[in-house]
Amino acid sequence: MHSHDHDHDAHAHHGHHHGGSLQWALLLTFGFAVVEALGGWWSGSLALMSDAGHMLSDAVALALAAFAAWVAKRPPSLRHSYGFARAEVIAALLNSILMLLVIIGIVVEAVHRLRAPQPVAGGAVMAIALIGLLVNVLVAFVLSRGEQSINTRAALLHVMGDLLGSLAALAAGAVIYFTGWTPIDPILSMVVAALILVSSLNLLREALHVLMEGVPFHLQLEQVGNAMAQMEGVRGVHDLHIWNLSSGQVALSAHVELDILDRWPPLLSAMREMLHERFDIEHVTLQPELNRHIEQPYRVAIPIHPR
Repeated sequence: MHSHDHDHDAHAHHGHHHGGSLQWALLLTFGFAVVEALGGWWSGSLALMSDAGHMLSDAVALALAAFAAWVAKRPPSLRHSYGFARAEVIAALLNSILMLLVIIGIVVEAVHRLRAPQPVAGGAVMAIALIGLLVNVLVAFVLSRGEQSINTRAALLHVMGDLLGSLAALAAGAVIYFTGWTPIDPILSMVVAALILVSSLNLLREALHVLMEGVPFHLQLEQVGNAMAQMEGVRGVHDLHIWNLSSGQVALSAHVELDILDRWPPLLSAMREMLHERFDIEHVTLQPELNRHIEQPYRVAIPIHPR
């Protein structure tokens, strides 16, 4: 006897909700990216062109995120019994890598601009950057109202990076307009790149952790195992594994040693309820086993074996 619990319908509903947010964000971002790219080329501003590059990469990221959200809504099949929820994690991984490539491009061009300064139309930069800032605030608001999966967080990271880019372009335009000091343009571009780098690396680490089926960062394997082993009627727990099926969907499997198998049905229900309430673990698979050494006075035994 074992427990095996899914919540695919709820996940599909959430996927639909934030899928719509991603589509609106994509339209807004792509539309202004074209305008800003043309404005950056005309004014000669690296900060504005790097911001446009951000927005174009944002449009790609949002398109990828929207596609992944659509794929994640597909039901489980005979070939994919867990469904397609991890499509969003893969999209987050790709988006974090894309963001790192954008950062490298900005830094390389900024160093080139510092060595060979170019004229910049400060007034035009300020005007376009201000509009871009408002667009980014609107896109961030739309995304923040959706379901906060790792996929939408990756897309939001792109947008927040672009929002910082708009602020940098606005500041650079103001400095150049009032003082004529053009090095501020590439300098602020590198500052924005450094700020985005930290978040990009954190997101990349989280996506890789999920794909490698690591224990979710907010959980401790020993703590969960001890909580299970200390329940009445349990002699020990082994082969305990906890991993993310996708962002926000935690799964657990374990072998539970018992003195008497007849106690298993009520214990199973109580253990599932405990795992849900204390650790927010919904997808649970438990295998009961009759303890062959009941004379041993132990209450907790959690030898962890690789799969």
